[in-house]
Amino acid sequence: MSEIIRYEHVDISYKGELAVHDVSFSVEEGEILGIVGESGSGKSTLIKAAMGLLGRDGLVTRGDIWYQGLDLPDLKPKEMRKICGSEIGMIFQMAGSSFCPIRTVRAQLYESVREHEKLTKEEFEVQVTELFEKFGFDDPKRILDSYPFELSGGMQQRVGIVAAMLLNPKILMADEPTSALDVSVQKQVVDEMCMIREKFGTTILLVTHNLGVIRAMADKVLVLENGEVREYGKTKEVLENPQSEYTKKLLSAVLELRR
Repeated sequence: MSEIIRYEHVDISYKGELAVHDVSFSVEEGEILGIVGESGSGKSTLIKAAMGLLGRDGLVTRGDIWYQGLDLPDLKPKEMRKICGSEIGMIFQMAGSSFCPIRTVRAQLYESVREHEKLTKEEFEVQVTELFEKFGFDDPKRILDSYPFELSGGMQQRVGIVAAMLLNPKILMADEPTSALDVSVQKQVVDEMCMIREKFGTTILLVTHNLGVIRAMADKVLVLENGEVREYGKTKEVLENPQSEYTKKLLSAVLELRR
Protein backbone atom coordinates (compact mmCIF):
# COMPACT_ATOMS: atom_id res chain seq x y z
CA MET A 1 0.00 0.00 0.00
CA SER A 2 1.10 3.57 -0.62
CA GLU A 3 0.11 6.84 1.00
CA ILE A 4 -2.88 8.60 -0.56
CA ILE A 5 -3.49 11.63 1.69
CA ARG A 6 -1.35 13.38 4.29
CA TYR A 7 -2.03 16.20 6.73
CA GLU A 8 1.09 18.11 7.83
CA HIS A 9 0.94 20.42 10.88
CA VAL A 10 -2.52 21.69 9.94
CA ASP A 11 -4.12 24.65 11.73
CA ILE A 12 -7.71 25.62 10.90
CA SER A 13 -9.47 28.74 12.13
CA TYR A 14 -13.02 30.10 12.05
CA LYS A 15 -13.28 33.90 12.13
CA GLY A 16 -9.68 34.05 13.34
CA GLU A 17 -10.26 31.60 16.22
CA LEU A 18 -8.20 28.42 16.18
CA ALA A 19 -10.37 25.29 15.88
CA VAL A 20 -7.71 22.74 14.88
CA HIS A 21 -4.06 23.02 15.89
CA ASP A 22 -0.96 21.24 14.55
CA VAL A 23 -2.66 18.06 13.31
CA SER A 24 -0.53 15.59 11.33
CA PHE A 25 -1.41 12.13 10.04
CA SER A 26 -1.38 10.09 6.84
CA VAL A 27 -3.70 7.49 5.33
CA GLU A 28 -2.72 4.73 2.93
CA GLU A 29 -4.65 3.42 -0.06
CA GLY A 30 -7.52 1.17 1.01
CA GLU A 31 -7.14 2.09 4.68
CA ILE A 32 -9.92 3.21 7.02
CA LEU A 33 -8.97 5.93 9.50
CA GLY A 34 -11.40 6.64 12.33
CA ILE A 35 -11.40 10.20 13.69
CA VAL A 36 -12.97 10.30 17.14
CA GLY A 37 -13.61 12.86 19.84
CA GLU A 38 -16.34 14.78 21.62
CA SER A 39 -18.57 17.32 19.88
CA GLY A 40 -16.58 20.44 19.00
CA SER A 41 -13.23 18.62 18.95
CA GLY A 42 -12.60 19.48 15.29
CA LYS A 43 -13.37 16.08 13.71
CA SER A 44 -15.67 17.31 10.94
CA THR A 45 -13.56 20.41 10.38
CA LEU A 46 -10.58 18.20 9.48
CA ILE A 47 -12.31 16.39 6.63
CA LYS A 48 -14.20 19.47 5.40
CA ALA A 49 -10.85 21.24 5.02
CA ALA A 50 -9.75 18.62 2.46
CA MET A 51 -12.97 19.15 0.47
CA GLY A 52 -12.89 22.96 0.58
CA LEU A 53 -16.11 22.97 2.62
CA LEU A 54 -15.11 25.20 5.53
CA GLY A 55 -17.36 28.03 4.36
CA ARG A 56 -16.59 31.73 4.32
CA ASP A 57 -15.47 31.87 7.94
CA GLY A 58 -13.19 28.82 7.87
CA LEU A 59 -9.59 28.79 6.68
CA VAL A 60 -6.55 26.51 6.77
CA THR A 61 -4.12 29.00 8.29
CA ARG A 62 -1.05 26.76 8.50
CA GLY A 63 0.20 23.45 7.17
CA ASP A 64 -0.63 21.33 4.14
CA ILE A 65 -3.08 18.64 3.06
CA TRP A 66 -1.38 16.61 0.34
CA TYR A 67 -3.30 14.49 -2.16
CA GLN A 68 -1.36 13.01 -5.09
CA GLY A 69 1.15 15.83 -5.12
CA LEU A 70 -1.51 18.54 -4.76
CA ASP A 71 -1.80 20.76 -1.69
CA LEU A 72 -5.60 20.88 -1.41
CA PRO A 73 -5.98 24.17 0.54
CA ASP A 74 -3.99 25.97 -2.18
CA LEU A 75 -6.18 24.82 -5.08
CA LYS A 76 -8.51 27.24 -6.85
CA PRO A 77 -12.29 26.56 -6.69
CA LYS A 78 -12.32 25.32 -10.31
CA GLU A 79 -9.53 22.84 -9.55
CA MET A 80 -11.32 21.65 -6.40
CA ARG A 81 -14.54 21.03 -8.36
CA LYS A 82 -12.67 18.59 -10.61
CA ILE A 83 -11.45 16.62 -7.59
CA CYS A 84 -14.55 16.72 -5.37
CA GLY A 85 -16.86 13.87 -6.27
CA SER A 86 -14.63 12.19 -8.82
CA GLU A 87 -11.49 11.81 -6.66
CA ILE A 88 -12.71 12.57 -3.14
CA GLY A 89 -16.31 11.78 -2.20
CA MET A 90 -18.33 12.87 0.83
CA ILE A 91 -21.04 11.24 2.94
CA PHE A 92 -22.81 13.79 5.11
CA GLN A 93 -24.30 13.21 8.54
CA MET A 94 -27.80 13.84 7.18
CA ALA A 95 -27.65 12.78 3.53
CA GLY A 96 -31.25 13.90 2.98
CA SER A 97 -30.26 17.52 3.55
CA SER A 98 -27.82 17.37 0.63
CA PHE A 99 -30.60 16.42 -1.82
CA CYS A 100 -32.97 18.91 -3.46
CA PRO A 101 -36.51 18.05 -2.22
CA ILE A 102 -38.31 18.92 -5.47
CA ARG A 103 -36.24 16.81 -7.89
CA THR A 104 -36.12 13.04 -8.19
CA VAL A 105 -33.14 11.05 -6.98
CA ARG A 106 -32.47 10.01 -10.59
CA ALA A 107 -32.31 13.60 -11.87
CA GLN A 108 -29.92 14.66 -9.11
CA LEU A 109 -27.58 11.69 -9.48
CA TYR A 110 -27.48 12.11 -13.26
CA GLU A 111 -26.61 15.78 -12.90
CA SER A 112 -23.75 15.03 -10.50
CA VAL A 113 -22.30 12.40 -12.85
CA ARG A 114 -22.59 14.73 -15.88
CA GLU A 115 -20.41 17.26 -14.05
CA HIS A 116 -17.49 14.87 -14.50
CA GLU A 117 -18.37 12.38 -17.25
CA LYS A 118 -20.18 12.60 -20.59
CA LEU A 119 -22.72 9.83 -20.17
CA THR A 120 -25.99 9.38 -22.05
CA LYS A 121 -29.08 8.84 -19.92
CA GLU A 122 -29.16 5.22 -21.07
CA GLU A 123 -25.52 4.65 -20.03
CA PHE A 124 -26.17 6.34 -16.71
CA GLU A 125 -29.26 4.19 -16.11
CA VAL A 126 -27.24 0.98 -16.56
CA GLN A 127 -24.38 2.25 -14.38
CA VAL A 128 -26.52 3.52 -11.52
CA THR A 129 -28.79 0.47 -11.48
CA GLU A 130 -25.78 -1.85 -11.28
CA LEU A 131 -24.36 0.18 -8.39
CA PHE A 132 -27.65 0.12 -6.46
CA GLU A 133 -27.79 -3.65 -6.94
CA LYS A 134 -24.23 -4.03 -5.61
CA PHE A 135 -25.39 -2.27 -2.47
CA GLY A 136 -28.27 -4.72 -2.10
CA PHE A 137 -31.20 -2.46 -3.06
CA ASP A 138 -34.21 -4.54 -4.11
CA ASP A 139 -35.94 -1.98 -6.31
CA PRO A 140 -33.49 0.60 -7.72
CA LYS A 141 -36.03 2.01 -10.18
CA ARG A 142 -38.50 2.89 -7.43
CA ILE A 143 -35.80 4.71 -5.46
CA LEU A 144 -34.52 6.57 -8.52
CA ASP A 145 -38.07 7.69 -9.34
CA SER A 146 -38.64 8.90 -5.76
CA TYR A 147 -38.27 12.39 -4.34
CA PRO A 148 -35.96 12.47 -1.29
CA PHE A 149 -38.83 13.24 1.11
CA GLU A 150 -40.54 10.01 0.03
CA LEU A 151 -37.64 7.97 1.46
CA SER A 152 -37.01 7.19 5.12
CA GLY A 153 -34.02 8.75 6.87
CA GLY A 154 -32.15 5.45 6.77
CA MET A 155 -32.88 5.01 3.05
CA GLN A 156 -31.77 8.59 2.35
CA GLN A 157 -28.48 7.85 4.11
CA ARG A 158 -27.93 4.66 2.10
CA VAL A 159 -28.75 6.51 -1.14
CA GLY A 160 -26.23 9.18 -0.07
CA ILE A 161 -23.55 6.49 0.14
CA VAL A 162 -24.41 5.24 -3.37
CA ALA A 163 -24.32 8.85 -4.63
CA ALA A 164 -20.84 9.34 -3.14
CA MET A 165 -19.62 6.18 -4.88
CA LEU A 166 -21.11 6.91 -8.34
CA LEU A 167 -17.79 8.18 -9.71
CA ASN A 168 -15.74 5.61 -7.77
CA PRO A 169 -13.64 8.15 -5.83
CA LYS A 170 -10.30 7.10 -4.38
CA ILE A 171 -11.12 8.62 -0.97
CA LEU A 172 -14.43 8.78 0.88
CA MET A 173 -14.90 11.34 3.65
CA ALA A 174 -17.69 10.16 5.99
CA ASP A 175 -18.99 12.73 8.48
CA GLU A 176 -20.91 10.95 11.27
CA PRO A 177 -22.72 8.72 8.74
CA THR A 178 -24.50 6.60 11.38
CA SER A 179 -25.26 9.07 14.17
CA ALA A 180 -28.83 9.91 13.11
CA LEU A 181 -29.88 6.31 12.41
CA ASP A 182 -31.49 3.59 14.48
CA VAL A 183 -29.36 0.59 15.44
CA SER A 184 -30.45 -1.78 12.65
CA VAL A 185 -29.80 0.80 9.93
CA GLN A 186 -26.49 1.74 11.56
CA LYS A 187 -25.30 -1.84 11.10
CA GLN A 188 -26.45 -1.80 7.47
CA VAL A 189 -24.52 1.40 6.77
CA VAL A 190 -21.37 0.07 8.52
CA ASP A 191 -21.59 -3.14 6.48
CA GLU A 192 -22.01 -1.15 3.25
CA MET A 193 -19.01 1.04 3.99
CA CYS A 194 -16.86 -2.03 4.75
CA MET A 195 -18.06 -3.46 1.43
CA ILE A 196 -16.93 -0.27 -0.34
CA ARG A 197 -13.38 -0.80 0.90
CA GLU A 198 -13.49 -4.52 0.05
CA LYS A 199 -14.96 -4.22 -3.48
CA PHE A 200 -13.62 -0.86 -4.62
CA GLY A 201 -10.43 -0.49 -2.54
CA THR A 202 -11.63 2.94 -1.40
CA THR A 203 -9.78 4.80 1.35
CA ILE A 204 -12.17 6.06 4.06
CA LEU A 205 -11.76 8.85 6.61
CA LEU A 206 -14.55 8.20 9.10
CA VAL A 207 -15.60 10.87 11.59
CA THR A 208 -17.65 9.52 14.49
CA HIS A 209 -18.14 9.71 18.24
CA ASN A 210 -19.14 6.02 18.27
CA LEU A 211 -16.22 3.90 19.46
CA GLY A 212 -18.14 0.74 18.55
CA VAL A 213 -18.17 1.83 14.89
CA ILE A 214 -14.45 2.67 15.11
CA ARG A 215 -13.70 -0.74 16.61
CA ALA A 216 -15.69 -2.52 13.87
CA MET A 217 -14.32 -0.61 10.89
CA ALA A 218 -11.12 1.36 11.37
CA ASP A 219 -7.54 0.20 10.80
CA LYS A 220 -6.18 3.27 12.58
CA VAL A 221 -7.71 5.84 14.90
CA LEU A 222 -6.99 9.52 15.54
CA VAL A 223 -8.25 10.89 18.86
CA LEU A 224 -8.94 14.65 18.96
CA GLU A 225 -9.57 16.90 21.94
CA ASN A 226 -10.17 20.63 21.48
CA GLY A 227 -8.65 20.49 18.00
CA GLU A 228 -5.43 18.76 19.07
CA VAL A 229 -4.27 15.17 18.60
CA ARG A 230 -4.26 13.18 21.83
CA GLU A 231 -3.59 9.77 20.31
CA TYR A 232 -2.92 8.24 16.88
CA GLY A 233 -2.18 4.66 15.95
CA LYS A 234 -3.55 1.22 15.14
CA THR A 235 -7.12 0.89 16.39
CA LYS A 236 -6.56 -2.26 18.45
CA GLU A 237 -3.51 -0.81 20.20
CA VAL A 238 -5.14 2.56 20.95
CA LEU A 239 -8.42 1.12 22.24
CA GLU A 240 -6.87 -1.71 24.25
CA ASN A 241 -3.90 0.21 25.61
CA PRO A 242 -4.68 3.95 25.53
CA GLN A 243 -1.85 6.27 26.54
CA SER A 244 -3.82 9.50 26.79
CA GLU A 245 -6.04 10.31 29.77
CA TYR A 246 -8.56 11.77 27.33
CA THR A 247 -8.78 8.49 25.39
CA LYS A 248 -9.24 6.60 28.66
CA LYS A 249 -12.07 8.99 29.54
CA LEU A 250 -13.77 8.40 26.17
CA LEU A 251 -13.51 4.64 26.61
CA SER A 252 -14.87 4.77 30.15
CA ALA A 253 -17.89 6.71 28.86
CA VAL A 254 -18.97 3.89 26.53
CA LEU A 255 -22.31 2.62 27.76
CA GLU A 256 -22.34 -0.93 29.12
CA LEU A 257 -25.58 -2.55 30.23
CA ARG A 258 -25.37 -5.26 32.87
CA ARG A 259 -28.03 -7.32 34.60
